[in-house]
Amino acid sequence: MGIETEPIWAAGAVPVRGEAKDYEVMLIHRPSYDDWTLPKGKPKTQEFLTSTAVREVAEETGVTIRLGAPLASTRYPVGQSMKFTHWWVGVPVKSRKHKPNSEVDQAVWMSAKKARKILSYADEREVLEEALFLPPTTPLILLRHAKAVRRFEWRKADSLRPLAKKGQAQLPYLSQILQPFGVRTLVSSSALRCVQTLEKYAQDHQLSVTATDALSEETATDREATAYISRLASQVATTQVPAVACGHAPLLAAMMASVGVPVRPLSTASCVVVHLDTQGTTIRSEWHDTLRTKR
Repeated sequence: MGIETEPIWAAGAVPVRGEAKDYEVMLIHRPSYDDWTLPKGKPKTQEFLTSTAVREVAEETGVTIRLGAPLASTRYPVGQSMKFTHWWVGVPVKSRKHKPNSEVDQAVWMSAKKARKILSYADEREVLEEALFLPPTTPLILLRHAKAVRRFEWRKADSLRPLAKKGQAQLPYLSQILQPFGVRTLVSSSALRCVQTLEKYAQDHQLSVTATDALSEETATDREATAYISRLASQVATTQVPAVACGHAPLLAAMMASVGVPVRPLSTASCVVVHLDTQGTTIRSEWHDTLRTKR
């Protein structure tokens, strides 16, 4: 029997710009391999693959992206291990000129037609085709609040129950989900534990949190939560500004159903990312658990 080894993880993106008929794609040339490839790389310690994809694209191309819809992962053997690469559509946010180096000597925007021709690897051509096939999307993240102080330990109103130390420790990891998706609109249940879940990210990015009773497990019904998320989804689709809505376990099923994603439990500080087209239709969804996403 062969020796079982840990898998190798990597992440990357397909940076795409322009209109559907005139899409341009960013590819890189690596002199040591003399190949043309999509930007990608391995995570740093305690780095989520979402953050890895954004960082690697910036380092290898000079283009800052936010993540769009997830794409099929690729895999191939490396020695006795299997390397898995997770991919997303990359939506350009800003860019600087790439400085050639020994790892990447060229980073070039080119037509989709040319990119198809010169990509060196068949599996990456499949990833490219999938990215070009999908319509433009904007993410709406449905989030369960971070770990709160337990109910039996709290003597005041439940709406004032704060995050526990474990919940506070989850917040930096949560940021590695919100930031790569470019979240700029933050809404929350009016309960303190939900607001606190988003406050650090809001402070770090000079944003504000909008608190609403429509997502509060103390006062809201499933119908109210559904209506609120439906309106928020329409706003996200129209404005194309990524958003997050933080709520409670009892209302999450209604929140998920309102945007047509399969209902499933979420652990604390975990979420489903819903990718909406310009009509508000869910095109793709992906799940992120802060307890399991770390590599």
